[in-house]
Amino acid sequence: MSLDLNLLLSLNALLQERSVTRAALRLGLSQPTLSGNLARLRRHYNDDLLTRVGNSYELTPLAERLTEHTTQALALADRIFQTGPEFDPARAEYQFTLVGTDAHLALFGRALTALMREAAPGVRVHFQHLTSQIVRRAPEHLRTVDGILLPQGVLATVPAIDLYEDRWVCVVAADSAASPLTPAELAARPWVMPYNSPWFTLPPLHWLRARGMEPRVELTSETFLSVPHLVAGTDRVGVVPERAARLFPADAGTVLVDLPFGAGPLVESLWWHPMHEREPAHMWLREMVSEAGQLIPAL
Repeated sequence: MSLDLNLLLSLNALLQERSVTRAALRLGLSQPTLSGNLARLRRHYNDDLLTRVGNSYELTPLAERLTEHTTQALALADRIFQTGPEFDPARAEYQFTLVGTDAHLALFGRALTALMREAAPGVRVHFQHLTSQIVRRAPEHLRTVDGILLPQGVLATVPAIDLYEDRWVCVVAADSAASPLTPAELAARPWVMPYNSPWFTLPPLHWLRARGMEPRVELTSETFLSVPHLVAGTDRVGVVPERAARLFPADAGTVLVDLPFGAGPLVESLWWHPMHEREPAHMWLREMVSEAGQLIPAL
């Protein structure tokens, strides 16, 4: 069956909106036109893609799997048409996509976008939230974004530049602080783990496990700035980068306590796919990223 590549746009809108009416409005198409596109897609995949449940539609299992693929395909297609032999930041209309944590956005993202706004007023930055799933599939995900912010040591097979240094600290409730914490006390408390997966384990957790101590992870948030809200008024402990902890509200009801052992260096870095290595736009981005990293003051 011959397919028009424009059907990819229809497929993406249908999967995102889960409604022919809303997808048609999103694409600026008539509802009969999009209904016809949906019929062609259903014949191609031999699958309903959208099934009615009550007054709404739900995605079939195949459609659920297609959702991520269509997003990646459109992002890659957009990059293909944005790529040019030269990049003039002062005149460019361009969008970069970076992946990072909430702490990266609040600290590093602020410095980077301030530089870009002055040098390239037509350039935009889209920040995606870092998840354990993205870390697990980082080499593949890097094909559809401009870079992922992660500490040194997490990835190994893709290029990176170091941005700034940080260090791991403990966060405990102000009324339950015990300073200094011993390793046994740290392991005995319930933990709030910002990221907890086989692909991205915090170095302090590695240290305890190597000595036969397995902390009890009570909560996982995949954010750093939520940690004080989950620690205050409890016996929980969170382990976060110190720079993230400095972003906590002054009245958060938590205090910082040094780790009772050395957790090793924490160097935040930008990682990218090798296919971007010689792209003029990406080369300029890396210059901006490096300069923004130098603007982060030393601890």
